[in-house]
This record gives sequence, C-alpha cells and structure tokens, in this order.
Amino acid sequence: GKAEILATMSSNKHELVAPSINVINTYFNRPGLEIGAPKSHGASMGSSQHWADSIVAKYPHSIRSTSEAGNAVSQYRKILRNQPDKSVTIVTVGFLTNLGNLLRSQPDEISSFSGKELVAKKVQKLVSMAGCFPQGKEFNIFIDSVASKFVFENWPGEIIFTGFEIGKEILTGLRLIKSPVRDSPVKDVFSISIPASEEDKNGRMSWDETAVLIAVYGTDGFFESKRGTIIVHPDGSN
Repeated sequence: GKAEILATMSSNKHELVAPSINVINTYFNRPGLEIGAPKSHGASMGSSQHWADSIVAKYPHSIRSTSEAGNAVSQYRKILRNQPDKSVTIVTVGFLTNLGNLLRSQPDEISSFSGKELVAKKVQKLVSMAGCFPQGKEFNIFIDSVASKFVFENWPGEIIFTGFEIGKEILTGLRLIKSPVRDSPVKDVFSISIPASEEDKNGRMSWDETAVLIAVYGTDGFFESKRGTIIVHPDGSN
C-alpha cells in the first residue's frame, strides 16, 4: 500500500459513527484497526440520509456503538509514543475535537511527554480538511470552533489545509454507483446519498478525499499550495 494506516479516529460521538468506520475497515480487510472517539465533550451528529444505519445493518462489523470505541486521546498518545520521530502524518476530515484534547493532554502512564510535546516529536505534518479560503465559514471548523481555534493556534508543526473550495470542484461517486461492483459499503453510501440531494446529482463534492490524497501523495502534481496563516473567529469563520 501507499500508506501504513495506524488507526482511524472519529470526532463525532453519534452511536453509528464508529460502527460505520468499523464496517469500512472490515470490508477492506483491516478489522483490527484501532478506532477512537471523544470521551468527554463532542458533537453527536447522525446522517439525515440514513446511509450509516444502512451499511451497519448490512455489513460485518464488531463495534456496535461509538461508546465501545477507545479513548481517542489515549490511542493517539500510544500510537505517537511507539512511532519513529517525525514519521507520522495525521489527516483530519472532521472536527478538531480529538486533536484539541490531544494537545491539552498531560504526561501520564502512556508517555512522559505532554500531547503537544508528542506531536512536536513524532508528527511530520497535519493535513486538515478545514476552512474556506481566502475566507468563509466551513462545517468542520465551526461545529467545534473552540477546538479548531486552539489546534490551529497551538499546533507545533506544519498544517496543510485542503479547504472547502478545493473539494467543492471535484465530484466523486457517479462512476462507482454505475459500476457492476456489488456488496460494497462505499458504493452503497454513494448510491444512497447522491440521489437524495439535488446538489449532488453530478457527483458528491470531494472534500475529505482531497485531504487523504494530499496526506498520502503530497501536493506535487495535484495542487499548488501557498503559505499563510489561518485565523479562526469566535463564530467559527476564518
């Protein structure tokens, strides 16, 4: 593979999120991948299109609710502790809740380093599907604007942003739902969600996919990048 996946985290406490992640991991022959979730505050948001309950009802998985998932902060700390220095890429395609909690974490039985020290020591870069540039109000930031502001002001390293305006122009899913592939939870999600939204009739906007693409391959050959500073305002705009 092109990347070694160390864990999959949920920043959403809704009961079907971790089972949905577990469905995807299991389908792609990685049923043992660690799944973490917030254990204190955190948003809980379900899918109005009901694709999550559909794939959880149809496909094998071992985690029955998000409350069964591990503590995201503890898992981040264990993973970072065990990796070589400056070797880890973190990609976020949701809220910044877990990373805010990680940065605030203090030395414990897992590591003598604080969360911020672990990030500085172990993380090569953070790629975040967050923000709208040059300015705007983007979902992943404003849902937990306190965590977003804290992370972006205190992250001890490089952050690459793939903003709303990037994924908005790249459409995904139509080719897959028209393909002969059967019994695929990924195809099922697109097959349920695309017909349910008029704005998705030509394909689903690819916000999260572009972040993962850049996390694995970098920007060269795909996008131009510019250096700058993000400022998150109290209302979640940037």
